[in-house]
Amino acid sequence: MEEYKQVLEKVELALIKGEYNFCIEYLYPIIESYPPSSKEGVNLRTIIITALSGINKKEEAKIFCKELLKSHDYKARENAKYLMEIIDSPEIKKPENWNITFENNLTLNKKSINSLNLIKNKKNEKKFINTSNIPTGETRPFQKGFILFISLLLLLLIPLLSGCVKIENTLDLREIDSINNKIKIESKYIEKFPWQIKFEQKIQEIFPDAEISIGKLDSSFKYNNLDIETAKETLYKIQKTGGDLLGNPTDLKIKIIEKNFFFLTKYNYKIDLDLQPLRYFDDLELNFNIISPNKVFLQEVDNPKIEVSKNFIKWNLIPEEINSLEFSYLNWNKVLLGFLLISILISISYFIKIYRYKLGSNFPELPSE
Repeated sequence: MEEYKQVLEKVELALIKGEYNFCIEYLYPIIESYPPSSKEGVNLRTIIITALSGINKKEEAKIFCKELLKSHDYKARENAKYLMEIIDSPEIKKPENWNITFENNLTLNKKSINSLNLIKNKKNEKKFINTSNIPTGETRPFQKGFILFISLLLLLLIPLLSGCVKIENTLDLREIDSINNKIKIESKYIEKFPWQIKFEQKIQEIFPDAEISIGKLDSSFKYNNLDIETAKETLYKIQKTGGDLLGNPTDLKIKIIEKNFFFLTKYNYKIDLDLQPLRYFDDLELNFNIISPNKVFLQEVDNPKIEVSKNFIKWNLIPEEINSLEFSYLNWNKVLLGFLLISILISISYFIKIYRYKLGSNFPELPSE
């Protein structure tokens, strides 16, 4: 950590001074030690992109931008998109009268020397800028419809430039024979996207018995009391419908293994969701939530895309990647446990009864004949 701080201080100071070549030569040999998935890697790659842009090496800067576009951090991906737009923006040619040119003559003629003497003698005279030859025209206010036109244009551009849709699927496994699945789609901007409306219509056709709630900017679909095979089939249909509407078919694989141990059953789940075709949909926020009956055990503990809290899993899905999740949990057989508990209680009461019979009641007994 101390080494990273020293590197960061050195390159930031060089960047402030405009020493772009030094930043590039210093960071190139060590940049691979800081992966783009880490905060340090994101910061150092941003500095390299700035330095490369400063010396007009746009193609090399794009390479580092593409690395940041695959980062797990949403903010890092957004910043990389903005940097990519800046790099790809066309260069604006400056008018010639904006530049100042200096003549590289080592000797001055007599006229220039005389003109310098005249300037010295006129220090006390008032100086004015001559603007008589610059045609500026009459200053006019904006037309009445200008502000309205700009406002409408910005409103139309917001969904195109900053559109973001949140899709959240929640799978409730607390009752293995009565599984519930709920999918919620929410548009964070002005109105729903066309594919979002088509998806709602398709889901209504495929699952006519589902609990459906459709609002102005969001919609939700809930399917109750499903067995394990029907729940898997439901997820397959949702995934296929969404991929087809986005024009990029995705792939979903679910593998479930049950191991019975008399009083309990161990369930192992492996879910693979291939979202590589969605390479142009970075503005999608995809979450897959899973609720299990008991505590969850993850196969990959240090995965930053997966958050676990007891029996709740929040899985953040990343477009352009193959997202994998493997977990397990134990489910107790309630019928057998109840039968065992009743048997234990009956046995205890029986032994207590026999023991008390042997002790006797301690009451006086009548003499026997």
